[in-house]
Amino acid sequence: MMQDRVNYGLIGLGTMGAALALNIAEKGYPIAVFNRTGTVTDEFIASAGDLAPHLTPAHSLQDLVAAITRPRTIILMVPAGPVVDAQIEALAPLLDEGDLIIDAGNANFTDTERRTAGARDAKFDFIGIGVSGGEEGARHGPSIMAGGEPAHWQRVGPMLEAISAKYKGTPCAALMGQGGAGHFVKMVHNGIEYADMQMIAETYALMHDGLGWDAAEVAETFETWNKGTLASYLVEISGKVARAVDPISGGPMLDAILDAAGQKGTGRWTAIEAQQLGVPVPVIEAAVAARNISARVDTRARGAGVFGALPHPLAAGALDREVIEGTLIAGKILCYAQGFEMLAKAAEQFSWSLPMATIARIWREGCIIRSDMLNDMASALEAAPDGNLIFAEPFTGMLRKHEPALRRTVIAATQAGIAVPALSAGLSWFDLMRTPRMPANMIQAQRDFFGAHGFQRLDGRDAPHGPWAHGAQG
Repeated sequence: MMQDRVNYGLIGLGTMGAALALNIAEKGYPIAVFNRTGTVTDEFIASAGDLAPHLTPAHSLQDLVAAITRPRTIILMVPAGPVVDAQIEALAPLLDEGDLIIDAGNANFTDTERRTAGARDAKFDFIGIGVSGGEEGARHGPSIMAGGEPAHWQRVGPMLEAISAKYKGTPCAALMGQGGAGHFVKMVHNGIEYADMQMIAETYALMHDGLGWDAAEVAETFETWNKGTLASYLVEISGKVARAVDPISGGPMLDAILDAAGQKGTGRWTAIEAQQLGVPVPVIEAAVAARNISARVDTRARGAGVFGALPHPLAAGALDREVIEGTLIAGKILCYAQGFEMLAKAAEQFSWSLPMATIARIWREGCIIRSDMLNDMASALEAAPDGNLIFAEPFTGMLRKHEPALRRTVIAATQAGIAVPALSAGLSWFDLMRTPRMPANMIQAQRDFFGAHGFQRLDGRDAPHGPWAHGAQG
């Protein structure tokens, strides 16, 4: 039953904001809406159909605040960065004690931490939520990762759960922790998304460039994989993308698209923050680098002219569909293991009680990286929240089974000049994770030689420098 009181407002009627406002209204929460360009507000209301009576248009911030019954909750769906700060600054004088601002954009978690701290000295409250699922998710049910005080979550949680995606009836929305925890989890989600997409693109290259398969064969392969272990949103849409026909040329849609991938920065944030935390996430880092290189179209063309164009076809019998499937399964496990290890380290670093199993569960529906594997990941993280997924069943067994496929693929791709940076990075990380004695002893010796930095000895003796110590270069 629809509510009579309008306790919610939303600022920013772009693609995501408009979809989210309709979702909120449809779920029984009347909402006032405002956009800086008034005609956008009018057009939005006019196109809302049966939901229009549950949407209150406002043509100024004063009108928006006046239309909402206290205690007010105002959702910001504006571009991340300075625009959010400017919007908060404009709203602040109009708000009353206990009003709540929700930043639902793709904010950097450090900005959310800063804004949360600033709100402690203000009369309004503030939380940040990560929203994943694109326009379709915003309209019909996204995955929602909130960061803020438990009291604030108790207040708006029922609404956020109502509008979220549902996995077998369970809402894909939860409180991650205080401050910027929600936006941090969303950032890592996006980093995993970058890596997952890159690995899928690399398997496409193996099929299309390496094996010479046409778009129909590639599409059928993704469709088959989506019925098994790899069942996921990204594999599903990859099949649809590969099968799509270009309405202009009549050929495969993929053949008409420039090979320069865009990005909004969240994957890069993940890689940067992982370095700050000292957590290796090489699959994500490789995916970010690959996007950056893809944008260098002219440089790549020059490289092909100088050194010869790549790739070459794979050697006969080098790979087949089953081997490539096993490769992607192994790569996906390694990528998610790195992502969850980063979350565990962040929880320790920032004193967040990140609900690791819950994170896996709210990613099962609504978000871009939703995958059947997340069920088993949730179970593994329930048993060992701080554990690495590669040491938890069924993933240990799956890696034992599919490691040969991953290794075979990386070798074959390297021989043919088919770049598989994310899959290669995953394999190298996996190899390092099972190497009892790494060559880091050489690095420590070098550091001690030129900087007298010292080292630990295997025998435990108190002799922290080598015989070269007197010749240290500083």
